[in-house]
Amino acid sequence: MERNWQHSINGIIGKIITIIQLGVSIWFISSLWTSGMVPMKFMMMIIVAALVMFLITFGLQFVRSNGANLAGMILSVLFLAVFAFGTAAFLTANSTLENVGGATYKTDNMLVVVRSDDPAETITDAKDYLFGRLTTVDQENTEKMLNEIRENVGQEISVLQYETIQEEAQALLNGEIEAAVYNEAYAGVIEETIEGYSDQIKILHNYGIKTKIEVEERSVEKPFNVYISGIDVSGPITTSSRSDVNIIMTVNPETKKILLTTTPRDYYVEIPEVSGGQKDKLTHAGIYGVDRSMATLENLYGIDVTYYARVNFTSLIKIVDALGGVDVNSEYAFKAGGYSFSKGMNHMDGKKALAFSRERHSFSDGDNQRGKNQEAVLSAIIQKAASPAILTSANQILGNIGDSVETNMTHDEMAQLINMQLSEGGSWEVESQAASGKGDNQSCFSSGSQQLYVMWPDEAVVGELSRKMKQVLGEN
Repeated sequence: MERNWQHSINGIIGKIITIIQLGVSIWFISSLWTSGMVPMKFMMMIIVAALVMFLITFGLQFVRSNGANLAGMILSVLFLAVFAFGTAAFLTANSTLENVGGATYKTDNMLVVVRSDDPAETITDAKDYLFGRLTTVDQENTEKMLNEIRENVGQEISVLQYETIQEEAQALLNGEIEAAVYNEAYAGVIEETIEGYSDQIKILHNYGIKTKIEVEERSVEKPFNVYISGIDVSGPITTSSRSDVNIIMTVNPETKKILLTTTPRDYYVEIPEVSGGQKDKLTHAGIYGVDRSMATLENLYGIDVTYYARVNFTSLIKIVDALGGVDVNSEYAFKAGGYSFSKGMNHMDGKKALAFSRERHSFSDGDNQRGKNQEAVLSAIIQKAASPAILTSANQILGNIGDSVETNMTHDEMAQLINMQLSEGGSWEVESQAASGKGDNQSCFSSGSQQLYVMWPDEAVVGELSRKMKQVLGEN
């Protein structure tokens, strides 16, 4: 009698556990289904497997044997743990894709800076100061910042105007003005002409201004271009800043071909709707937003760039390490950042890959070779990410890069690409090319009359690069 009673209790407990197992498995399947990432053939396999697991564990609870009941409960708990872990990991990855993707705005971080020895601690302390401002560039954002200052101090402020950011910065250091108002993205431009400037000033007030970026009709099922911008910023990834890495990734999902085209940061080009026909460094286009960098490259190569991905290049360490390292081909043997690189294939962890990507002084071709090396690292990452190995580290990668990557590709578009890759399988053919030119010293739109190092584009090379991109796109 007691044995029958114990068997009955075990059966009830076992059935409850298996019902919970069924609920969690349905939750897992529902999460996969709604994400759009998993191809239908895999969804059917998962559904069948989950149903078989449930039938086995639930059926064992009806066998009149305590051993069978116990075995069913143990299996059910194991399956329950697997589904619960899988659901949690997938939801985390899905959430990261939503956070990273779908960017529709850019942020201009406007600053009020004073000399480092200035006694002011807050913007209200500086209400009677003489402020400097720019008049030739970034006028709309500057005016918004000045209104923000007026609202904070509760009175009108005194303003002195300057034509270039260098003149304004120098005026602050010379004591001609007591505070300077400008876009944080200009910090790098100032450092190019005033050595040690950042050590001589302090930020008194900042104000983020968001501007919507227009979204055009598009599809990841057809060939497309992605602008990959590598930046080094300490603030939000959305903040406008110079772009040190400028790569166009031309993707053809039908032929599984990817072409990486690197353009040197110092390329001397026009910035559409900004420079008014004047030329500037390509890297300076990022000051005015990622959309202006895209427009600059579109104008240079005569192509459409649909998507962008801004990457804080320090996140390269996390990405490469999460992948378990990558194999990168080096055209030269050299040393950089405490590492030695041999000619040919090199296995690199994150820190080594970053040192490899940043080095330029070891090469006679300087920035051109650095661009090629960055392409080589990106190519290695793509090859590793497109392989089955990605499945074991995808969640770790997504968890690490959430704050370091921004793209205008939506969650649904990224899910569709993942679905296509899982469904069709196979590796991608990745090819690289790089623009080149002749070095010179010229004045730039963003730096006024100050002479800076630039690179004049080689028109013949640019034309050939454009032809290859259009060929991958299927346009010729």
